[in-house]
Amino acid sequence: MSATFRATMFRYDGPGGWTFVEVPAEQRPLVVGAWGRTPVRATVDGVCWETSVWTERSGRVLLAIPKQVRRAKQHGDEVEVSLAPRAAP
Repeated sequence: MSATFRATMFRYDGPGGWTFVEVPAEQRPLVVGAWGRTPVRATVDGVCWETSVWTERSGRVLLAIPKQVRRAKQHGDEVEVSLAPRAAP
């Protein structure tokens, strides 16, 4: 079962400066994999790739969005996200 939602991107200011969206509670994967990571097929604004979402210690579930996927969008921009489960590698 896939989940589709709109989310606002935010940039983590730590090393590497990753950009994420938070997965809403009602859209989170039902199964959490090892180390809090869950394999998914993600689609952001029509661009698809295989990745994982992960659960922070705080309980938030995050999807990192690579530069080649977000293109010209940046911190504060809204994107459409779809997540579908995939088998662990």
